[in-house]
Amino acid sequence: MDATTLYSIGELSRRTGLSVRTIRFYSDSGVVAPTTRSPAGYRLYDLDALLRLELLCTLRELGMSLATIRRVLDRELSVAEVTAAHADAMDVQIRVLRLRQSVLRAVAGRGSDPEEIKLMHRLTQLSGEERRRTIDDFVEGTFGTTDAGPAAVAMVRAATPDLPDDPSSEQVAAWVELAELVGDEDFRARMRRTARRQAAGRGLDIESDAGEELMDFTRRKVAAAMESGIDPLSDRAAPVLDDLTHRFAEVFARTPDTEFRNWMARQFEEAHDPQVDRYWRLVWIVNGWKVVPNLIPVYPWLIQALRKDRDA
Repeated sequence: MDATTLYSIGELSRRTGLSVRTIRFYSDSGVVAPTTRSPAGYRLYDLDALLRLELLCTLRELGMSLATIRRVLDRELSVAEVTAAHADAMDVQIRVLRLRQSVLRAVAGRGSDPEEIKLMHRLTQLSGEERRRTIDDFVEGTFGTTDAGPAAVAMVRAATPDLPDDPSSEQVAAWVELAELVGDEDFRARMRRTARRQAAGRGLDIESDAGEELMDFTRRKVAAAMESGIDPLSDRAAPVLDDLTHRFAEVFARTPDTEFRNWMARQFEEAHDPQVDRYWRLVWIVNGWKVVPNLIPVYPWLIQALRKDRDA
């Protein structure tokens, strides 16, 4: 290739793979102007024009606009500056596409109706700041006028759900459910009651009477069952429930019969609010946190198992 060689549009077309019509368009727009013309008036291009055209092709394939490419070719912008900015823009596009992919998978898994699909898309399109504002509004609206202890409020704030840039379909579904939950006034009232109980330091009678050792054992036993995927209503739950019932009956000097299990269920139900438990479970999912066994809300599982036995 000689720096003094001149190329016709046809030759440029063969070298670059662009059509003659496309090269003529770039030439007419001044992006790759002809170097000179032949005696017959045909456009001719030198090596610099060929290189400009090849760079133009590369940048266009990367999705850059013609106006931006013109500034690069005219050296108003460096290739490094443009490609860095374009890479950042592509990162945003990739995150959006991944989010849409997660939404679609969540929709497919849930069998969502059209209205739920629209809601899911709208909620996941919120920016990180808007999502945080949603939770801030929930915290202020829930605890702003109540006598909840500062520790409870701080715990809710510290566990602010933050949907990642590349969420899984499970995280998308959890965020949508969470966003609906925190906007429900009945749920806010439940959270206030729970916070007031914690602020007053009121524990369950069965917890204090059973003792720390048995309660710690119960939490670990039920957490292990939950992690193993044991359904509290299944026969696999029976050995766990039998063991716990006998241990509690021994401490309370009671017979581990149906009446005692009914009593246990009522005792644990006093502090159990399924919606509050669900809130924390959704927060864990959205944040992608590893479930810590001693923080798993074990009472819902235990109560279900006790009720199943009671209804058997």
